[in-house]
Amino acid sequence: MRRIVVVGASAAGLAATETLRREGYDGTLTLVGDEPHVPYDRPPLSKQLLSAEWDPDRLTLRTPDHLDGLDLDLRLGTAATGLDLRERRVLLADGDTVPYDALVVATGVRPRRLPGDGAHVLRTLDDALGLRERLTPGTRLVVVGAGFLGAEAAAVARRLGVEVTLLEPAPVPLAHAVGGQVGAVLSRAHLDHGVDLRTGVTVTEVTEDGVRLADGEVIEADEVLVAIGSRPNTEWLADSGLGIGDGVLCDAYCEAAKNVYAAGDVARWYNPLFGTSMRVEHRTNAAEQGMAVARNLLAADPDARRAFAPVPYFWSDQYDMKVQAYGWLRGHDEVSIVAGDPAEHRFVAVYRADDRVTGALAVGMPPKAIRQWRQAIASGAGWHETFPPESPAAREEIDHGATAIRPGA
Repeated sequence: MRRIVVVGASAAGLAATETLRREGYDGTLTLVGDEPHVPYDRPPLSKQLLSAEWDPDRLTLRTPDHLDGLDLDLRLGTAATGLDLRERRVLLADGDTVPYDALVVATGVRPRRLPGDGAHVLRTLDDALGLRERLTPGTRLVVVGAGFLGAEAAAVARRLGVEVTLLEPAPVPLAHAVGGQVGAVLSRAHLDHGVDLRTGVTVTEVTEDGVRLADGEVIEADEVLVAIGSRPNTEWLADSGLGIGDGVLCDAYCEAAKNVYAAGDVARWYNPLFGTSMRVEHRTNAAEQGMAVARNLLAADPDARRAFAPVPYFWSDQYDMKVQAYGWLRGHDEVSIVAGDPAEHRFVAVYRADDRVTGALAVGMPPKAIRQWRQAIASGAGWHETFPPESPAAREEIDHGATAIRPGA
């Protein structure tokens, strides 16, 4: 291959380019990014950068010397606008056309928005800096959406002396992802820190004075942050011939078409470990998938490629709590508390889907308390072999966190 083009200059795209060079690719390597900034880390945007603990330059993933050493054809501040699969060309917003022998799509996601003007979103460095300027003591901030991003921003704002109202349509934060029991713990943390948390409410639009709810009530605010999820950046691939469905559709090798791969938040691939297709918006997954794609792309024989079958990992910092999770928590059938006590905001929860251990989540616990569950998830451990039948009394102890059970016990 004489030329490989990577579209998307964040964690997944950078990991792909670095791995290509590390694995011996010495042809032309083009990296396209729509932001003018060199690749930077996104998780600190809603934490350390928003709180002004870090300066923007601390988010930079690689030094200029390191990027120079990759010998890249670097196209920053220029978005991809189209893809011609037949001619193997990427069209750019500046009018240029870049040919390729192989392509990596790593264009990430963008925030969902609400009708109305004036609200903040939080995806880019410029987004975070713009919101940070407005978070002064006494400011009234409405955060729409109590997912991880909204919750982290709410926690930072409270620490800065901002009056925060957090609005969420579900009964508890993150109910769809982590379950009601864990969501209730996160709810209590917000309330304990003075957040006006309102669940079961739907926001219909942003107004000049704040936000309007479905019942017509207007909640006044000086600033509004909309954190209601994201959409994969796939519009530039319309009519390209690639399969699109909540992301770029890929097989287990992350291949979307002949010599076209996808990685990071934009990729929806089949994960054979869980037997389902998934799209994961976590920093660790983006880097791992970028590396896996690069290796599969360079494989001398298609049979030498390896399926990308990770145990997803994510973390979140909220107030004095660290939340860590392994696995695929969505669509679970049961949650058991196996260590600690939710009432104390220190516990480990394990998730079941069918008869498999599919996830584990820890709040306020040391990393080793949850790390041991990663292998159980990776090995496809059966739920009933991990949790043998017990008496009702013993089961009640487990459910209330009084007993710790280890994988394979």
